[in-house]
Amino acid sequence: MGQILGLGITHVPNLAAQVNMSARLQKRLEDPALPERLRSERNWPPAMREQWGADKGQTHSDRHRRDLIEQFRRARAELDAFQPDFVLIWGDDQYENFHEDCVPSFCVLAYDAVDIQPWKGYRRGRNAWDEPDDQTFTVKGHRAGGKYLATALLKEGIDVAYAYKPLHHALGHAFVNSVLYLDYERKGFPYPVVPFAVNAYGRWLTAVNRAPITSAAGAQLSGPVNDLDPPAPQPWRCFDVGAAVARALRASPWRVALVASSSWSHSFLTVKHGRLYPDVEADRRYYEALTEGDWDLWRTTTLEEIEDRGHQELLNWFCLAGAMHALGRAKPDASVFLESWITTSDKVFAVFRPNTEEKR
Repeated sequence: MGQILGLGITHVPNLAAQVNMSARLQKRLEDPALPERLRSERNWPPAMREQWGADKGQTHSDRHRRDLIEQFRRARAELDAFQPDFVLIWGDDQYENFHEDCVPSFCVLAYDAVDIQPWKGYRRGRNAWDEPDDQTFTVKGHRAGGKYLATALLKEGIDVAYAYKPLHHALGHAFVNSVLYLDYERKGFPYPVVPFAVNAYGRWLTAVNRAPITSAAGAQLSGPVNDLDPPAPQPWRCFDVGAAVARALRASPWRVALVASSSWSHSFLTVKHGRLYPDVEADRRYYEALTEGDWDLWRTTTLEEIEDRGHQELLNWFCLAGAMHALGRAKPDASVFLESWITTSDKVFAVFRPNTEEKR
């Protein structure tokens, strides 16, 4: 019987660059379609004003970066203690590997290995490690594990897609950044990876072509529903897919780390806040439910609520929530909520260790 470690992390892009992590907020303030009242700091939530401060968020950015790095060190320590045979990562593909020619709701990427060059054509400035532009990393895959999982899910009636090689892009940034950050100290990442792509952006996937949505762009795309793409998978379906993954891997011969990778509410997806800041209140509610094992709140969430709160990428965590519920994990063994109004999103880290019964 397999053993399973559950981890929740983020793949926040700005952590990879030597930049003020709140720089995107300044660009939002220059958006001509931003609601006029939000241009004045006086109309921002008090916590947001405090984080922005007198230095346009630099102090908060520095502290937030340190906190994120520390949490990734802890997540890596959990991985190293567990020694998985492979790591499954639920992540969203943002018009990277999947384009107009194929957009699956779920896809198991059962690769043998892929070579990635994350800094080739990188537009965010100097990378955090001062690595050369042509730096190449090899991410090992686990084809046998991916094939086994796709087979198990199909037998359960979950029509998951699978692939043995990339379509348009070697590996989306949700997976690349997860590996880079879990190896923040650059000691090497020895664990094979099975990326599990979730079409988290749904209706907005091809319309914006990877660019964060501004108020101006959102207004242009707010016409008839047919102007947008079909929706993302339902939250309850993500929850049930995660549960099916956990059941399949528990019956396997492998030790597997199940990792949900995403930040939570995204500012540029939260229309009700002028796409300026995230839905921190909603994030807090879901974090409380996570830490208390209130899986009903997660599974009964609607897609309309997901889109209202800027929670599109949280669908990756719905898969993890379903998996932990299926395994009887009542609550995480460790977790932290990193509140950030000005760096696009809040971030959450969580650890669900195998319990004694599973170890037996």
